Amino acid sequence: MNELDLFYFQQEEPFKRCFLSLREHILNYDEGISEAWKFNMPFFCYKGQMFCYFHIYKKDGVPYIGFTEGKRIDNPALVSGDRDRIKILPLDPTAGVPTGTLNGILKEAIHLCKTRL
Repeated sequence: MNELDLFYFQQEEPFKRCFLSLREHILNYDEGISEAWKFNMPFFCYKGQMFCYFHIYKKDGVPYIGFTEGKRIDNPALVSGDRDRIKILPLDPTAGVPTGTLNGILKEAIHLCKTRL
């Protein structure tokens, strides 16, 4: 089993179900999206450019999706905290995938990647 699959396998519920659902949603959102294991986290790339990743905030155990160019995405659901470049979308693993919000953010993140190609 590779490190990427191991990440999902080792998650406890409800994190496992949440991350697997998000993984499927993100990978099916656009054919240019692929996944990779980088910096000990699952990353999603658009045509080779890293644009988001999954992580669990160590301080309070909240899972989130981090967007590498989050500072350039204007969405009230994204939180910057003390980060300069990255904004995160905190997740409630018991509430299901916020697909409407996520789709809007993914659209902007992919647009940013396309402008750099």
